[in-house]
Amino acid sequence: QVVLVESGGGLVQRGGSLRLSCTASGRAIRDHALAWFRQAPGNEREFVSLISWTGNSKYYSEAVQGRFTIFRENVDDTVYLQMSSLKVEDTAVYYCAAGYLRSNFKNTDVYDYWGQGTQVTVSS
Repeated sequence: QVVLVESGGGLVQRGGSLRLSCTASGRAIRDHALAWFRQAPGNEREFVSLISWTGNSKYYSEAVQGRFTIFRENVDDTVYLQMSSLKVEDTAVYYCAAGYLRSNFKNTDVYDYWGQGTQVTVSS
């Protein structure tokens, strides 16, 4: 069993920055890709970003491309999401997920493990 714990959410003004962290504990996930999703009230959970186990492959949604950066520290099984130039529409609960890298990585079904989520609120 793997437990993913997110942290770093909070309230920030438009144009500001936040860094989210997700640390895995339990069984090692050395061969798993780590991803971030988000869900705003009334919306479906949507893909934000993914990084492969090696860190060589990174993907971003169009909505965050150029503003968010994903990176991981495999020494402690932690993935980070550096968010800059935040917009009001980035407001959501952000979830960390772990799973094997597949072509349909934007689909929530391919992930084996999920964190509990961390709230990000961007004020105008």
